[in-house]
Amino acid sequence: MTKYRKVFLIDDDEIHNFLCESVIKSQGFADTVNSYLWAEEALTSLHHLVQNAPQDFPEIIFLDINMPGMDGWEFIEEYRKLPAEFTQKCLLFVLSSAVDKNDIMHARTLSEVNDFFSKPLTSDILSIITEQYSKN
Repeated sequence: MTKYRKVFLIDDDEIHNFLCESVIKSQGFADTVNSYLWAEEALTSLHHLVQNAPQDFPEIIFLDINMPGMDGWEFIEEYRKLPAEFTQKCLLFVLSSAVDKNDIMHARTLSEVNDFFSKPLTSDILSIITEQYSKN
């Protein structure tokens, strides 16, 4: 399986983030996983990386849609404002328990979103990402 340098998890559910990290680490999918309970905090971190450590910008972001404060849609609106040289190299996947067909269709129409997956994150999802989106 392709190993990515850095993955961001953005989900307000601590247990879900823990389980995602466990799957990612057990599969050797990424060197580093950063979990965020608040989309605003993740966005602040991305801005910081752009300014101070561009080499550490994540290669993959898993984003939940339904979160308190800034939700996933609002995060994507702000993510669009980051420099394209960073966002074009980053794969953004919606990972949500939302089963609303409108949410799924909307996510798939956004150029920033590479795909929509239903929770939980599994080794099969990681395999799909490796097979369909790997640069190798």
